[in-house]
Amino acid sequence: MNHDTYDNSYISGILNEVKTIAIVGASANEVRPSFFVLKYLVDKGYEVYPVNPGQAGKEICGRPVVARLADVAVPIDMVDLFRASEALPGIVDEMLALDPVPKVLWTQLTVRHDEAAAKAEAAGIRVVMNRCPKIEYARLSGEIGWNGVNSGVLSSRKPVMRQGFQSFGIRQR
Repeated sequence: MNHDTYDNSYISGILNEVKTIAIVGASANEVRPSFFVLKYLVDKGYEVYPVNPGQAGKEICGRPVVARLADVAVPIDMVDLFRASEALPGIVDEMLALDPVPKVLWTQLTVRHDEAAAKAEAAGIRVVMNRCPKIEYARLSGEIGWNGVNSGVLSSRKPVMRQGFQSFGIRQR
């Protein structure tokens, strides 16, 4: 798959389908991007599991932190990676060792490793790299327009309220 661009339908399909998200590299520091992405996704109704060995046993945004993906007690739909690109092959190996295997691997802005992505895709995992689910959710739901940002998405459809704080949900494409 070409990971330079993604169709809106691909991104919205993922964000509408997943329910459980493990955020690898989640931070308890309130000014870190991983903290406010975690908080945003929890507020939107996702079941989020912070993964950070240095914070294991503590809580971030009221969610218990675990040391590794295998420690998450429920099946994971999506793994969101806040680590350097070099960590991606190891994370893919951890994902492939899970039963069931997560459906989606999402890497944050600037995080890309094409070989690891190809290995994940060969195992049936959908991959999004160098994107932020918080930004994509806000863009595709129209929320980002509340701040005067052009989302590049026009729709005459009435938004459908979804579960979560001030959520109009992702528009289906």
